[in-house]
Amino acid sequence: MGLKLFNTRTRSVEAFVPRDPEGKRVAIYCCGPTVHNFAHIGNFRTFVFADLLRRYLVFKGYEVRHVMNITDVEDKIILAARTSGISAQEHTARFEKAFFEDFEVLKCAPPHETPRATDFIDAIIELIQKLMDRGLAYQAGDGSVYFSIEKYKNAGFRYGQLVNLNFDQMRVGERVSADEYEKESFADFALWKARVADDASVFWPSPWGEGRPGWHIECSAMSMKLLGASFDMHLGGEDLVFPHHEDEIAQSEGAGLQTSGEPFVKYWVHASHLLVEGKKMSKSLGNFYTLRDLLAKGFDGREIRYVLISANYRASLNFTVESLNGARTALARLDESLGKLAEIAGNQQADADSNLLAAFSSAMDEDLNISAAWGAVFDWVRETNRLLNEEKIAPNKAAGFLAAWARIDSVLGIGARRETDVPSQIGALLDQRQAARKAKDFQRADALRDELKAAGWAIEDTPKGPRLKRI
Repeated sequence: MGLKLFNTRTRSVEAFVPRDPEGKRVAIYCCGPTVHNFAHIGNFRTFVFADLLRRYLVFKGYEVRHVMNITDVEDKIILAARTSGISAQEHTARFEKAFFEDFEVLKCAPPHETPRATDFIDAIIELIQKLMDRGLAYQAGDGSVYFSIEKYKNAGFRYGQLVNLNFDQMRVGERVSADEYEKESFADFALWKARVADDASVFWPSPWGEGRPGWHIECSAMSMKLLGASFDMHLGGEDLVFPHHEDEIAQSEGAGLQTSGEPFVKYWVHASHLLVEGKKMSKSLGNFYTLRDLLAKGFDGREIRYVLISANYRASLNFTVESLNGARTALARLDESLGKLAEIAGNQQADADSNLLAAFSSAMDEDLNISAAWGAVFDWVRETNRLLNEEKIAPNKAAGFLAAWARIDSVLGIGARRETDVPSQIGALLDQRQAARKAKDFQRADALRDELKAAGWAIEDTPKGPRLKRI
């Protein structure tokens, strides 16, 4: 069975077929962070989804090239830098560093390329010039260069490939210079913004005067420079569908760089919104979380990642503290089974269990049905625990299970649990309990077990001796 994905461009679930004639190489571009502040948990839903898809493509045997840009020149960045009293470069460097630290905590594989917009100014100017030469862009009285939607449509192109736009009902603006604008309107958008006093030192020379690029043109220039005029897959959050991604298509295909009949991007794949405690994130509601906020509450990266990949990417995800506690419990169940299997397997090696792999990949092939994939994993955990209790798992079988899990975790990216540091006083209680058992003072041993449980620790008696685990 092959992978199927929902393509926003065709509004349908399609079989994934790479553009590569040999069917091996896959090129992916994901809209990355705008490094004006710490990324919030909603941002990370998109980036973790992109990581999951990339990992699954590798699992399927594809050679993936993953590009994720860094937006380091944009309206919000200039405002934030001006407010903080430092240069835009200093401002973005701080938050870019923080982003990749958070990215690593969530166990996301580093993209193969992370281009910064400010390193591609020449490519951006070159692309704008092509649009000017083709009559699809113009310089306005304010000195800025705009993309003309009307001229684009008159040239035979379709504006509205990702969304159904009713031009008769939409509010029309002559042009917009802001990077983001109201979704119920459409208007010519800025490709190059003429320098103004508030831009301070954020400007570059161009054929149209000093200025800086608009947000939309940055992604078109970087993606086509690194992946070619046509590539396989463009990822992002659903909030980027219009106008950002629609404008990317317009300026990229309007430049006429693609081979005849080839689109700019074959598959557009978008992750849905994330809610927090059932509501849209808002600082005023007290439900706005950065990753660092959640870490400060005592949760770790694998628990947060688990929640972020617990629901299908096209379904709204309700992110709650309760769900993080549920993740902790679920991962503890998984870790416990894996630990027991590892004890049985010892140094034994075996081929991966094919039944587990088949159940997992069957679910993931269906538009990354992660809920069904996790269902397959925990069905396996339940059956494994039954066999463990009945002592029916031989070392070779345990090794096969562990090999299958390693393959699955190459996709899920959960990783191994951290070894829990046992506080000295807890270790002392365990020692006292063992001494009581040896003295056959079982009443004292039971009382110490209860004391440990009240402190949040459970004792598991194994053939290799007692083992403590958090509860």
